Amino acid sequence: MVMHNPPHPGEIIKELCIEPLGISVTEAADALGVSRKTLSSILNGRAGISPEMAVRLSIAFDTSAESWLQQQYMYELWHAEQHREALKVRKLVAA
Repeated sequence: MVMHNPPHPGEIIKELCIEPLGISVTEAADALGVSRKTLSSILNGRAGISPEMAVRLSIAFDTSAESWLQQQYMYELWHAEQHREALKVRKLVAA
């Protein structure tokens, strides 16, 4: 079941993982082993969670990589569904 307008995973990282720790984006990026620019792009919804980033997040925040990828998948699917009618696809059926 597709949820209604799921948040970008970056919002979750920012609000539930980084802010409660009271650390900066720079500190979080350093802990994740990525650049501040990379993490900032994710937190601001300009980039998605890659499988590698999902693993990094799972290590840093003691979560599962699958949960991060699932959140990214749900976000992308919901947005794709919003343009379903504009897709030029016709149904294929057996004769």
